[in-house]
Amino acid sequence: MTDPRFDALLAAAPGLRLTTERSDLEHYGCDWTRRWTPAPLAIALPASIGEVQALVRWANEHDIAIVPSGGRTGLSGGAVAANGELVVSLERMNRVLAFDPVDRSLTVQAGIALQAVHDAAREHGLQYPVDFGARGSCTIGGNIATNAGGIRVIRYGNTREWIAGLTVVTGAGDLLELNRGLLKNSSGYDLRHLLIGSEGTLGIVVEATLRLAEPAPPTNVMLLALPSFEGLMQVFAAFRERLQLEAFEFFTDRALRHVLAHGAQAPFDEVHPYYVVAEFAAGDGAHEAAALAAFEHCLDAGLVSDGVISQSDAQAAQLWRLREGITESLARHAPYKNDVSVRVSAMPAFLAEAQALLAREYPQFEVVWFGHIGDGNLHINVLKPEALEAADFVGQCESVTRLLADTLARHGGSISAEHGIGLVKKAYLEGTRSGAEIAIMRGIARVLDPNGIMNPGKLLDR
Repeated sequence: MTDPRFDALLAAAPGLRLTTERSDLEHYGCDWTRRWTPAPLAIALPASIGEVQALVRWANEHDIAIVPSGGRTGLSGGAVAANGELVVSLERMNRVLAFDPVDRSLTVQAGIALQAVHDAAREHGLQYPVDFGARGSCTIGGNIATNAGGIRVIRYGNTREWIAGLTVVTGAGDLLELNRGLLKNSSGYDLRHLLIGSEGTLGIVVEATLRLAEPAPPTNVMLLALPSFEGLMQVFAAFRERLQLEAFEFFTDRALRHVLAHGAQAPFDEVHPYYVVAEFAAGDGAHEAAALAAFEHCLDAGLVSDGVISQSDAQAAQLWRLREGITESLARHAPYKNDVSVRVSAMPAFLAEAQALLAREYPQFEVVWFGHIGDGNLHINVLKPEALEAADFVGQCESVTRLLADTLARHGGSISAEHGIGLVKKAYLEGTRSGAEIAIMRGIARVLDPNGIMNPGKLLDR
């Protein structure tokens, strides 16, 4: 570690862990996009708020950009450090700080893994209901930075709904305590919500107070086989009308084929074009009867062709693996990913147009669809052929994404449902946000990060 500027940083924060080992630079300098070659200046691993403030003030003094780093499970290039930035990983700030049984809240450091939050809430007979497949590696800070959604948004909403308070170090090095866990607070702008979804461009979330909920009711899981794409939203309507849905997830036969090749068990003797995993409250026999009634209604209408309902927790886990295992099973194909959303009411029209668009524009590539259909969120994965150079593949996909962005704009949708904008989707931000909105966002960034050091190049250009 030869850079003389580090001497001043370590003098200001003697306990700060700092590394320039090549393996660490490569490990911490990228996220799941894998499109950019990591090239950070160094990796800082603070263990306290004071150390975070010290390194932000040092970065301002020396004009060094900062990339905040959580679990780096993002898919939009939001945690990439490819231009000599200082990566600030909060993995050492990973403790539960307090539990309040009256407020039913849990205060944690931002580097704590989502799974650890689930476990801590469960110890107190409660739940933190935000959940996704990467729960073991993603962190609360990263979830907050992208307003992450996941598999239970249909029942519980996004991360935003469960944040009672935030402690943030701004891009100027100031410490803000936002909302302080209050349920009601009509005292001006709620800066807490401004930081949620800001992708590390305004400051670094260091602590969060999370709202907890009653434990989830007993549930059953049903896997449905669908003969056609067109009836998908009718099946959703039939189940939502009769059941308290916890999740309603969709995937295609192509997605299932990859998951089965990755070790999952085939759910049916026959292969069907489309599948839905539906999880629903099932505290008594009436709930299961309602589920069967919904299934029989869809079967009689020709909307579903087969189904299975879980009879044990183990079987429920097997059915969920068919959906949650998709991303991991596709990883070796270096997929180009679209993460889009529209209003649920606009989903049928958008689905029809998007399916036709992708079938026309991607005749040479395998396209794998899946998503949180119950909240209007679709994941579209385009698989790279082995013989095609990565740059050529991305170039072809981006030309199609421009067409998809136009389609989304016509249907009032968003190019990013839950993974953020980062580097990958920045060119399409204007399809979701107006010019006036983007100008206001830039102005806010200049106030909280006056020297433009916080995750520059991500989300928007300043």
